[in-house]
Amino acid sequence: MWRMLTLSWFATVSVAQFGIEHTQYGTSPPVYPSPNITGAGGWEPALEKARAFVAELTLEEKADMVTVLINAGTPGPCVGNIAPIPRLNFSGLCLQDGPLAIRQAVLASVFPAQLTVAAAWDRTYAHQRGVYMADEFKGKGSQIALGPVVGPLGRSPYGGRNWEGFSPDPYLSGILVEETVKGMQSVGVQACTKHYIGNEQEIQRNPSRGPGPTVEAVSSNIDDRTMHETYLWPFANALRAGTASIMCSYQRINGSYGCQNSKALNGLLKEELGFQGYVMSDWGGTHSGVASIQAGLDMNMPGGIGFTSGTTSFFGGNVTTAVNNGSLPVERLNDMVTRIMTPFYFLGQDKGFPATDATVEPLNFFPKENYVHNFTLGPLVDVREGHRSLIRELGAAGTVLLKNTGNTLPLKQPKNIGVFGNDAADFSQGLIPSNDYDIGTLPVGGGSGTGRFSYVVSPLEAIKTRGQSYGALVQYITSNSAITNRRLSSLAPSPPDVCIVFLKSWASEGDDRTTLIAEWNSTAVVEQTTSVCSNTVVVLHGAAPNVLPWRDNANVTAILIAHMPGQETGNSIVDVLWGQTNPSGKLPYTIAKQESDYKKLLTNSTELLASTDPDAWQADFTEGQLIDYREFDAENKTPAYEFGFGLSYTTFDLSAFQTSVTSSNATRTPRATAKVLPGGNVELWETVATVSATVTNTGTVSGATVAQLYVSLPAAEAGPGTPVRSLRGFEKMTLGAGESAKVTFSLARRDLSFWDTGAQTWRLPSRAIGVHVGFSSRDLKLNGEISV
Repeated sequence: MWRMLTLSWFATVSVAQFGIEHTQYGTSPPVYPSPNITGAGGWEPALEKARAFVAELTLEEKADMVTVLINAGTPGPCVGNIAPIPRLNFSGLCLQDGPLAIRQAVLASVFPAQLTVAAAWDRTYAHQRGVYMADEFKGKGSQIALGPVVGPLGRSPYGGRNWEGFSPDPYLSGILVEETVKGMQSVGVQACTKHYIGNEQEIQRNPSRGPGPTVEAVSSNIDDRTMHETYLWPFANALRAGTASIMCSYQRINGSYGCQNSKALNGLLKEELGFQGYVMSDWGGTHSGVASIQAGLDMNMPGGIGFTSGTTSFFGGNVTTAVNNGSLPVERLNDMVTRIMTPFYFLGQDKGFPATDATVEPLNFFPKENYVHNFTLGPLVDVREGHRSLIRELGAAGTVLLKNTGNTLPLKQPKNIGVFGNDAADFSQGLIPSNDYDIGTLPVGGGSGTGRFSYVVSPLEAIKTRGQSYGALVQYITSNSAITNRRLSSLAPSPPDVCIVFLKSWASEGDDRTTLIAEWNSTAVVEQTTSVCSNTVVVLHGAAPNVLPWRDNANVTAILIAHMPGQETGNSIVDVLWGQTNPSGKLPYTIAKQESDYKKLLTNSTELLASTDPDAWQADFTEGQLIDYREFDAENKTPAYEFGFGLSYTTFDLSAFQTSVTSSNATRTPRATAKVLPGGNVELWETVATVSATVTNTGTVSGATVAQLYVSLPAAEAGPGTPVRSLRGFEKMTLGAGESAKVTFSLARRDLSFWDTGAQTWRLPSRAIGVHVGFSSRDLKLNGEISV
């Protein structure tokens, strides 16, 4: 009866399969039952402990283990809480936001956003940032960190949460999420990789409920090949790294909500990719009980009915009722709890874990007297340790130098410095960036992905400290309206030797961006400054990409894209401006000449906003894989600054290009009988070819660069919509002046394959594959072919 009801439900909502043809949208096939955990990938001993724990639970305790609600489940000190079970010496689980900081915590660090990590193109920094973040989560008593993010990937440049993720390139995002997960879990903290999957816009991400009919959330309608080669790609890396959990997303996927889409959860995640952990919902992302459980959802975080209307949960007592009336097999509930507990044992969290820092309580939904259970709380703990050094270094490493006319930078101890723009100033509205504030620097964005600062080093503060160290005069105006009202006439002496303009671009969860030009009348600020200052350096913080209408102004002599560097933002930019750090950041996205050069790729209109049609919001991903640089390549559009671009204070060259095939006459597809471990068929990760080159620092100072490898699959074989080229390797290298070093790229089977929708497998092309090595997607100095 249970299976019959499940299949009937999918027929009712009219959802079917990820279309084999690119133009088929709107359906997902049912995939049942939800696969049981096997412990594959080294989790077997932990699995046995988890099974023993589950065997001791009552039915009600099992229901508690899979349920967290704001007002009907287990309120506690964390943003999400799993109830303690004292008789089994289980103290519960504490879940905390987010991807760059413990959002609720006092005396915790605010790290650079993942956007900055991506701009650094550095595996080591990604890993170490994960280690340090997890150190702080653990120190505050949080077993589960709600991050990292690879959804949104960045389909639209206007996406409001793109900055929480890494890059619209799936390969770059995949490598960095893998390193982040490894770093976090090496400390014994569970990573929750999110938001799975197709969560590419904020507008209408949740259903609209009002006096009229409910209008359902936007449906991300994605074809099968695009799903595998673009949006699923980085999640496979996260699973391969062993991520403990996956958070499913708000919106619908081909007509079915992400947290009850059985094809996405059971089919892709648990079967094809061999996921061994648990799937949790986003807050308010659950829209059914038994149906979501059958479709693969293992844990319901605060939300559902209780989140929006104050009534009971879809889970909780309903789980107990469903088991008792036979509509939910107890075996499925057992697997849910087993999946939750296996990472707990795998990461050694049963061997002692710090108590939850009670100081997170004031930011939570409920005071302590409302707690249903007796949570063990500890004292205020300062977990920042020496993390500020990494934050400062990474902030500088993720800063991209786009323009440097006449070697304006690094600065050579100018005596008269002008600092202008609202982004230069210290915070003016508190230590939590929560809205698009005017005066104040922008080190991170807003929403659940932000953090509570214990301090911030503003650019103005850092520049004053640096300039005054050698006796410079630092003049400043941080009001954009004052600048545009010609208050620059108050400068004396004028003009300064250098004018540094700080602009910012706000973004936050809950809405998408409306412009790709920095806000607060930024263009006029630049124009006014350059009218009096012929040596103007523009620094831009915040969301990206942005278009730069003033980039060709002759008086703009240098441009730095500083992204979201975290609490040391001012020190990071001063290190680059004065040359303590030689810039090595590269763009993890494309900067267009003008906004209209991008496809907006947001589903939104006044008609949709006024619609009462329940299924009005449909986002057809008709562009397929052709987003960001792959869109520009396919349409032969010239960007202002291409993906992978970034200048240095030195220069580099490439030579000695070599290729090697490590497996001649390889089978076109991986063996279906090969093991499936977390991340997928193990043969997909085997090296089938290598490419090498020599990188030389041809300049006069030491510096770092990123050698980048792109591949071009034969479109005649791979089919329409195949990107002109795709990133498939990168390596950051630091070289002294005149120094050379060899870089070798290993190419796995997956790197050189395309998804065969008919055969439902990855396929190596029979024709030659183009390989290109260079310093950006358009600066490809070495080119050749390989056949595998």
